[in-house]
Amino acid sequence: MKLFLLYIKQHRKGILVWTLFCLFFIVSFILYRLPLKAVIYPSLICLIFGVVFICIGFLNKMRKHNQIIIMKKLTADMISYMPSIECIEDSDYQEVIESLKSEVSQLNASTSERYKNLMEYYTLWVHQIKIPITSMQLTLQNEDTLISRKLSSDLSQISQYVEMVLAFMKLESDYNDYVFRKHNVGDIIKHSIARFASEFIDRKIRIEYDAIERIIVTDEKWFSFVIDQLLSNALKYTRKGSIKIYIKGAILCIEDTGIGIAPEDLSRIFEKGYTGYNGRIYKKASGIGLYLCKRICNNLEIDIYVTSELYKGTIVHINLEQNNFKRD
Repeated sequence: MKLFLLYIKQHRKGILVWTLFCLFFIVSFILYRLPLKAVIYPSLICLIFGVVFICIGFLNKMRKHNQIIIMKKLTADMISYMPSIECIEDSDYQEVIESLKSEVSQLNASTSERYKNLMEYYTLWVHQIKIPITSMQLTLQNEDTLISRKLSSDLSQISQYVEMVLAFMKLESDYNDYVFRKHNVGDIIKHSIARFASEFIDRKIRIEYDAIERIIVTDEKWFSFVIDQLLSNALKYTRKGSIKIYIKGAILCIEDTGIGIAPEDLSRIFEKGYTGYNGRIYKKASGIGLYLCKRICNNLEIDIYVTSELYKGTIVHINLEQNNFKRD
């Protein structure tokens, strides 16, 4: 109905002209004392023909309108068909659209090239920066002083940040390097604990690990990244006490006695860049770690969620049930 009213409004000038001509002839016939039927009959015939033409025109407009609605749902590259040209304005509009399509296509190509170059540069940078980090870590292994342990801890954090950058770039690109095989969750966790052993010792935080023997189909590198990130977070926000790793049924739990998460933040902790209450206390929080964990877990077909109580601790739950892999 709204479209029909707009169509009538568009042709209001023609309808107004027809009405004025009818009034003009009626007044003229009255003044000359001529029979009004000579005006009324032709006017009715013109009205009938006018209504028919209006209906046909409206149906054509509605068809074109539906075509444009379909076009609105497409991207610029997908628009290959244009409605038929019925007036000069249609031709002008189509030329404008073609010009904009060309501009968008060029812009997308330029943006894609810049993004590709940027990704290549940062990927190269990440791999290059790993070399001096590894070299320094190997050098510090031969020393056992307070300074060397502090430097080793700092280098470990730098290495983890570098891995986060690499993971973020891979997740944001079309590149896929997932290799799914059967792995023992316990073996992956033990390697992660070993990577953080010195930090547990320096921070005097206990690690309580119940031996886990569970085989899942996963990518070892990406699953290890998730465990590393969760252990790093637990260490970052735990000042004293312990970190427990255990399994309940199919749920892998990583529990700490840290500062916890505010209730209003729990629903948003997996959002990119969101730091919440903890971010205001720890200025170094980036809000990227848990976002990456969630993205990776989705790709690994496992679920991750968090329960927490402020100032008492946090439990990260990883559901190792993989229904999609079972069906396959």
